[in-house]
Amino acid sequence: MKYALFTGCVAKGAGRELLTATMIVADKLGIELIDMKDASCCGAGVVHEDNPRLADAINMRTFSLAEEQGLDIITICGTCQGVMRRVQIRCEQKPDYMKEVNAELKKDTGREYQGKVKVKHLYEVIAEEYGFDKLAEKVTKKLTGLKVGPYYGCYALRPHESSDVSVPDRPEMLEKAIEAVGATVVKWESMQKCCGFPILMPNKTNSLALAGNVLNGAVEEGADCLVTPCPLCHLNLDSYQPEIDSLKAEIPVLHYPQMLALALGASPSQLNLDSHIVQAAKIMESVKA
Repeated sequence: MKYALFTGCVAKGAGRELLTATMIVADKLGIELIDMKDASCCGAGVVHEDNPRLADAINMRTFSLAEEQGLDIITICGTCQGVMRRVQIRCEQKPDYMKEVNAELKKDTGREYQGKVKVKHLYEVIAEEYGFDKLAEKVTKKLTGLKVGPYYGCYALRPHESSDVSVPDRPEMLEKAIEAVGATVVKWESMQKCCGFPILMPNKTNSLALAGNVLNGAVEEGADCLVTPCPLCHLNLDSYQPEIDSLKAEIPVLHYPQMLALALGASPSQLNLDSHIVQAAKIMESVKA
């Protein structure tokens, strides 16, 4: 299994522990990742609000880089995945528009998107191509006793027509991965609600209120931690916990690859769990020897 790795910005900036965990998981599972060093930021939805055509061209350029390598794209950011899939769907539904943007892209960069590359998140690759049975066989330290709340984030599930999750209202890819590593799935009412990250800058009060709803719901259901495939959700749910007045109790938030890497034998120090605002290393106390 070989993919062009689109890390997204956070994994090489504020959330470097995400990239570290990803490389450990890839090594242990035998997944070859080729870093797309010349790729651009996906725009995180913000660029699309100001200049949709430019944002599409930026992502189409990234797609062309993977096509040149003959590889599909694997991403470790739920937001990047959602943004990039929407660009692809727009190109599929509007071939004349795709042709126009491609003409501008070729003029400016010499590149052209052929519409051949697939974009998948790591959790999709694990679910659909690697397989949960095979993942379970690779586990060397079952996370028995750990109660984990799966938190997909908005871009993985909405809008439904662009979601790669087969049943967005009842997703199960994270749930099955949690079970495969020996942990217990915890579900709660607000698990599919927005974490508030998109409105953090213009309306921090409401953003933290949304994050508090998600976190408190998980705490009330007895979760030891959350796991998310989106580093922007991670930033909002982890970094701002000290500022959420309504928070009933602190709860660690893991990146999806961190959970897998722990079960595959990596130590908390290897995964930089102490770099989180809410110390995630303490969740290991919940895991039976």
